[in-house]
Order: sequence, then C-alpha cells, then structure tokens
Amino acid sequence: MAYSSRSLQRAALLAGTAAVVGLLTACGSPGTRSTPQTVPGTAGPATEATGSSPSSGTSAAASTPDGGTSSSAPGKATASGTGTTTQSGSTRCHTSELRAAVGRNNPGAGQENFPIVLTNKSARICTLRGYPGAAFVNASGTQLGPDPKRSGGSPVTVTLRPGQSAWAGLTFSNPEISGAKTATPATLVVTPPDERDPLRVAWTAGAVPVSGNSSSVFLTVFNSGTGA
Repeated sequence: MAYSSRSLQRAALLAGTAAVVGLLTACGSPGTRSTPQTVPGTAGPATEATGSSPSSGTSAAASTPDGGTSSSAPGKATASGTGTTTQSGSTRCHTSELRAAVGRNNPGAGQENFPIVLTNKSARICTLRGYPGAAFVNASGTQLGPDPKRSGGSPVTVTLRPGQSAWAGLTFSNPEISGAKTATPATLVVTPPDERDPLRVAWTAGAVPVSGNSSSVFLTVFNSGTGA
C-alpha cells in the first residue's frame, strides 16, 4: 500500500507540472507578439536587393526652401514672358525703364503692319521676352474693340543695353478691304511682358477695326531692333 501511495503522489506531481507547462504554452512566452512590429523610418522598396540598406526617405534631388528641387538651370521664361533671369544674369526690363513708340506702317497684301517699339532708357542691361499687351482706347480711356490675339511664334530673350530697342508686330486687315466696323483710337496702351504698369503712345495712324468680320488685331513676339 505504501508503494501505491508514493506512486499516486508522483503521478499527481507530474500532472500538476504538465498543467503549469500547458498554461504557459497557451499564454505564450514573454516578449512575443502576434502582430508584426512597426519599424520606425521609411522602409526600403520591396525589390531592394538583399544586403542593401533601407531607404532613408529622402529624395534624390535636394529640396529647395520653396518645396521645389534644386537645379543649376537658370530661370525659365514662357511665351508670355514669364521668368525674370536669363543665363547672363540680366533681369527683365520693367515698365519704368522703357520708352514706347509705334513705328511706321509697312502694309502688304491687305494687311496693316505696325512695329511696337520698346527702348531701354535705363542705365542697366535688361531683357524682354514674349508678347506685349496692347489695347486701343479713345480719348476718355475706353477700350475700342477686343484684346488683340497672339500670332504664332517662338519667343526669344532679347537683351537690351541702354538705348537699344526691341519690337513686336501689331497687324490687322485693312478695314476698307475687310469691311470691318472701325473706330479711331486716341492712344495705344502697351504693357511690357511680365509687367502690370502700361505705357501709352499717341495713335496717329487712323481708324482700326473694332468689330465685324476680319476685325481681329494680332501681336507677334518681341525681336531685337526697331522693325524698320
């Protein structure tokens, strides 16, 4: 009977140990998690080769303060004259640095063609690029006709030293041929590319088309010289 009691005690002890082990197994060992840990920082791409370091999250191009990317390229200008710096470092001409004039008409094939001339009256080098703004107005300042349209052309940067000029063409069909309705302006208002302040030139060339068929007025991009 004594042997049987010791056997029962040993069996009970083994059973208790097994229960404790089973309980620990069910709860899991300390430090383990059932979900993946979140790794701080930016993970490397899925196709990254084994052994390469994960991405730091930085762009290949250095960021500039305005959120763009750094570049050695100079400021760019668009067809409308956008951009203030050329490769030579010259900045655009401002209205206050320019003098405006309308050159002599060069008619041909039923067209009237006038050069709008801007001259650098400042003491520094500046640039023009793109199209001017233009409008015909009467003596009271009311605009006559719609805004001129832009004709096709590739803008170029024109560098003006003090006293040098650039010209853009202003052209329209002869109203006597086209039959368009006309008005006689007092002034041509000219705005240099990228500027808001206009220049005013007395218009002495007579009637211009303001409505009806073939009444459109067109502007070309600036080129160097006076257009004479």
